[in-house]
Amino acid sequence: MEKGNRRVLVGMSGGIDSTATCLMLREQGYEIVGVTMRVWGNEPQDARELAARMGIEHYVVDERIPFKETVVQNFIDEYKRGRTPNPCVMCNPLFKFRVLAEWADKMNCDWVATGHYSRIEERNEHLYIVAGDDDKKDQSYFLWRLGQNVLKRCIFPLGNYTKVKVREYLASKGYEAKSKEGESMEVCFIQGDYREFLREQCPELDREVGPGWFVNSEGVKLGQHKGAPYYTIGQRKGLEIALGKPVYVLKINPEKNTVMLGDAEKLKTDYMLLEQEQLVDEHELLTCSDLSVRIRYRSRPIPCRVKRLADGRLLVRFRESASAITPGQSAVFYEGRRVLGGAFIASQRGIGLVILENQDLFG
Repeated sequence: MEKGNRRVLVGMSGGIDSTATCLMLREQGYEIVGVTMRVWGNEPQDARELAARMGIEHYVVDERIPFKETVVQNFIDEYKRGRTPNPCVMCNPLFKFRVLAEWADKMNCDWVATGHYSRIEERNEHLYIVAGDDDKKDQSYFLWRLGQNVLKRCIFPLGNYTKVKVREYLASKGYEAKSKEGESMEVCFIQGDYREFLREQCPELDREVGPGWFVNSEGVKLGQHKGAPYYTIGQRKGLEIALGKPVYVLKINPEKNTVMLGDAEKLKTDYMLLEQEQLVDEHELLTCSDLSVRIRYRSRPIPCRVKRLADGRLLVRFRESASAITPGQSAVFYEGRRVLGGAFIASQRGIGLVILENQDLFG
C-alpha cells in the first residue's frame, strides 16, 4: 500500500506487542502518536511510562462507560440467550478500531497501528486479513469484522514475527525487562471464571434465571443445574452431575432453562448455519475450491463448502465432521492463510429440516 503522511496512531496497552509496534514503526520513519484506551481496571501507568521513555506523543482515553455499555453488556446478554460470545470479535469493529480511527482523525494521523499478529494483503482491489506467521499467536480470527474502510489505514507490524522474535527484538532495543513479561489475559475484563463475572455484573441473574434441568436428547430429566447462562456447548468439566460416564453439553435452551447432555459423538455434525456475515467478496467465497473454516480460536481450519439460503443465512457443509458447533462464536473462512470473511454461528435449531430442503445445493 502507498503510504501518505508518516504520522501513525498506535493503540498502546503498555504490553510487549504494542511497545514493539511503536519501536518498529519509529525505525521505519513514522511519527508515532500513542493512544491508550482505559476500558477496565486501573490507570494504564505502564503505557504512560513507556511513551515518556520513547519520547512519543501520548494520550489516555477514558472509555470505561461506553466499553461496559457495548462490549461487556453484549457479553452478558449473549450468555443469557444461551449463546457463547467472543468479546474480542465484538470489540474490534464496534469499539477498539472505531475509537482508534476517531482519534487518528483528531490527531491528523493517516494510519492506525496495533500489535495484532496478522498481516494485510491487497488482491483483486480488495484488502484481506492474512494470518500471522506465528501460528500460536495469530489473531486473524478476531479481525474478520473489520471493513475495507478500516483496513485501508491499518498497519500490523508484527505479522511477520513470532512472539519469540518480538521478545528478542525488545531486548535488543534496551527493553529487556519488558521483553520478559508474561502474556496479557485472553479477555481483558475477566480475571478467573466468567461465571463469577456474570454474577458480579448481573447480581439479579441467579434470581431471574435460577436452577434448571439437565435433560437427555429425549427430554428426560437427569438432574438440576445452576442456570443455563453458566454452560457452553461442548463443556464436560464442571457439570457437577454423575451419570457413570463422561457427558457433554449438547444444546442449551434459555427459554426453558434446560441444558441437554449426551455423548461426545452427538456433538459431531456435517453442517452448520451462520448469520450476520461479513465477506470480502461473496462470489469468491461461494466458489472457492480450497475453502476452510475455523469455528473457534486456535481450532484447526476444517475444509468446507458454503451456500446462501433463501432466508439469507449461510449453510456450511464440512468436508469432514466438525464438533461442538457453538452459537455466538465466530466462523472465520480461509483460503490458505487469507481470511475471506466470517459470520456468527447461528442457532442450529431446525437444521435437519434445512438440510433436507436444501439437499441439492451442494450437488
